[in-house]
Amino acid sequence: MKQWGVTIGLVILSVVPTIGGIARLNSLAQPITEQNARFVAAPLPVVLHVIAALTFSVLGAFQFAAAFRRRSPRWHRLAGRVVAASGLASGVTGVWMTVVPDIPTAMQGPLLLATRLVVGSAMSLFIVLAVRTILQRDVASHEAWMTRAYALGQGAGTQVLLLGVPALFLGGDILGVTRDVLMLGSWVSNAVLAEWLIRRRQARTNPVAAVSTGSFARRAS
Repeated sequence: MKQWGVTIGLVILSVVPTIGGIARLNSLAQPITEQNARFVAAPLPVVLHVIAALTFSVLGAFQFAAAFRRRSPRWHRLAGRVVAASGLASGVTGVWMTVVPDIPTAMQGPLLLATRLVVGSAMSLFIVLAVRTILQRDVASHEAWMTRAYALGQGAGTQVLLLGVPALFLGGDILGVTRDVLMLGSWVSNAVLAEWLIRRRQARTNPVAAVSTGSFARRAS
């Protein structure tokens, strides 16, 4: 029951970014404005990113329910392929949307630009490592790399909390350097939580694996 609570929580965390993604897709059919011009100019990556991110965050949430994995291993494997593919698509299109469109500085300063490039690249790399390790039958490492990738992919959900809640009290959008720092903080906090969960899970099952996986992560970074 506790595991299902985590899954439901992750799905809920994905809801608001999903609504934002749908609104962005809807804006592609609206008259061109300063806000949507960069998306209308190249809509395909935007559509792919929204669909891929939605699939990765929602379907990926169910991959963390261990009891469900044990009862439905075939579903886990099939869904895992979709999750991995959508995660890669989300990471690659995210990098494209960071560097190609002309984004106003108030919406993306140098700090946020660099952060998005690192996050999109790292998320893609982690998924590749997760696929490689599961092909090698290294389940513990596979789970660790997918947890890291999912934590980065859920950055949009955490950003809703760090940006959306203060914006409600301030009565307007948070822009500029403050926005960049808060968005960076969302990914950092997710990454730290992911590492804590990985160490906790591996310490319970195999203390030696926890140490070796940590060393592997440091060498790969």
